[in-house]
Amino acid sequence: QVQLVESGGGLVQAGSSLRLSCAASGRTFSSYAMGWFRQAPGKEREFVAAIRGTGGITYYADSAKGRFTISRDNAKNTVYLQMNSLKPEDTAVYYCAAATTIYYTNYSKRGTYAYWGQGTQVTVSS
Repeated sequence: QVQLVESGGGLVQAGSSLRLSCAASGRTFSSYAMGWFRQAPGKEREFVAAIRGTGGITYYADSAKGRFTISRDNAKNTVYLQMNSLKPEDTAVYYCAAATTIYYTNYSKRGTYAYWGQGTQVTVSS
């Protein structure tokens, strides 16, 4: 079992930056791949970024490439999402998720991830 708790959301202006954090319970954090998803009102939850347990391999949605960076600190059981140049369309609830493993064929699929946090709201004003 893995419990995930997100933090770092808030209300910011367009062009600003935010760093989201996701703290995980358990002693095997490094064995899990971690992902960030987001869900805007009236829309489906969509993939944002993911990172493998070790080795640093990362994956990004096209909307996140060049603006967002996912990273992890296995010593702190924490995964981060640094978001720069935020746009109003980035407004959503952001969720972190954990998976036993991810591949290039499944990293963006919600069903790949077995554990989810409760989400943190990010609102970007224009």
